[in-house]
Amino acid sequence: MTTVEQLTGSAARPVDWPPAPSRPSVAVRDLVQGLSNSWIWTALAMQDIRLRYRGSALGPFWLTISMLVMSVTMGAIYPHLFHISASSYIPYLVVGLVLWQFVSTTVIESCSTFVAVESVIRQAPMPFSVHAFRVVCRNLIVLGHNAILIPFGLLLFRLPIDWRIMLLAPALVLLSVNALWVSLLLGIVSARFRDVPPIVASFLQVLFFVTPIFWQPDALGRWKILAAVNPLFAAIDILRAPLLGVPTQPYSWWVILAVTLLGSGGTFLFFTRFRSRIAYWL
Repeated sequence: MTTVEQLTGSAARPVDWPPAPSRPSVAVRDLVQGLSNSWIWTALAMQDIRLRYRGSALGPFWLTISMLVMSVTMGAIYPHLFHISASSYIPYLVVGLVLWQFVSTTVIESCSTFVAVESVIRQAPMPFSVHAFRVVCRNLIVLGHNAILIPFGLLLFRLPIDWRIMLLAPALVLLSVNALWVSLLLGIVSARFRDVPPIVASFLQVLFFVTPIFWQPDALGRWKILAAVNPLFAAIDILRAPLLGVPTQPYSWWVILAVTLLGSGGTFLFFTRFRSRIAYWL
């Protein structure tokens, strides 16, 4: 009789261990727990902003001031270059710059989603998605600071406000969803390959000039379709057009919806596959 049989008085029964959860279920649980712990990533986002501008009297409003200076400078020159009226160009420019600041900063900071919090990941058991939500929340707060320029511009140039203003809510939701999957995707890739952040930053500098931020898509003539299918322009257009009281470009909503579905689905598969390796790559 074996030792176990001697202790139990009967033959030992095999232990039925529960099956290990699948990778997709672990990934879904991570995302759900990250979203439900909104108080964590909201507090962390606010802390990031306080630490970044510690000792500054104006804090993140320095970005707003620099945005204002840039808008005034470009607004005084570019209407003459493009031969359009300043009253219609300056609001277009201001809104475009504010939204581009959000998009570009979110993409750049997404590269450090996990690298910047290496010590936290190693020490505290926390859903990985919390750090992606943190990046998105932090940049939405900064967007709120910079967006105070927009109402002044609309009132100054007396732009009409119509029913299209209601499209801002779904547009902002779509933009936030895209910012989330970009934060997860670039965060994972950058954790594995540290050359990604400077490549992304350089690429964004080029995209700023080829995306209709400070110039109209009509300037391309018969090549206008190239700007229309640009996902970055679509992300800006669905927010800028309602604010200016004009219709969006014909393809903007379709492009951003397609990018949202494809990007979210692809990133979820990527997150499912490599989630367990993030901590080892840091």
